[in-house]
Amino acid sequence: MKFGVVVFPGSNCERDCYYIADEVLKKETSYLWHKDRDLKDSDVIIIPGGFSYGDYLRAGGIARFSPIMEEIVDFAKKGGIIIGICNGFQVLVESGLLPGALMLNKNLKFICDTVNLKIENDSSVFTNQYKKGEVVRIPIAHKEGNYFAEENIVKQLEDQDRIALRYCDSNGNVTDEANPNGSVGNIAGVLSVNKRVLGLMPHPERMAEEILGGNDGIKVFHSILEGVV
Repeated sequence: MKFGVVVFPGSNCERDCYYIADEVLKKETSYLWHKDRDLKDSDVIIIPGGFSYGDYLRAGGIARFSPIMEEIVDFAKKGGIIIGICNGFQVLVESGLLPGALMLNKNLKFICDTVNLKIENDSSVFTNQYKKGEVVRIPIAHKEGNYFAEENIVKQLEDQDRIALRYCDSNGNVTDEANPNGSVGNIAGVLSVNKRVLGLMPHPERMAEEILGGNDGIKVFHSILEGVV
């Protein structure tokens, strides 16, 4: 299995993601430059966090037009595995690979914290090593993480089991108080129709080894290893 990590001007988590794939998972990993069209035979694409193109216009708004994203959209249409983390989630939404929009946090401020998350889907390529209802702790760091979608889209996501995880309290209760950014339905991550594309605001790569304070995030990557067919 080969991983490809996209690099945009302004990316700042590409090395973290590369390290997890290459050093922790021990899988062949390549950087994918935004101006290139070569996915380097990657089986899994990671779009990391950061501020692609300086977040001008809006987060992910320019990155969607990059040459590499044209190839990634085509990759997705062929059933490719893609995970977009934080800014990567924003890019996936702007590219039309996931529904909804990511708006300014409800407090209009950048939030850097570790939050509780409830696993809602335990059968996808990205979540099969978790248990449904499991509560995990993973860091967030964003200013535009307020997920919004129309009521009918949210219902569709729920009906199709495409909400991967939600913000919750330590007991798994999905409450307004546990929602750090105002996301509709406390949604922290969503899946595509075929469940082979995941976008999430939390950073699993930052909680993937005990030395980082916990390893709740590593199961996302172990799930990929187990789930890709």
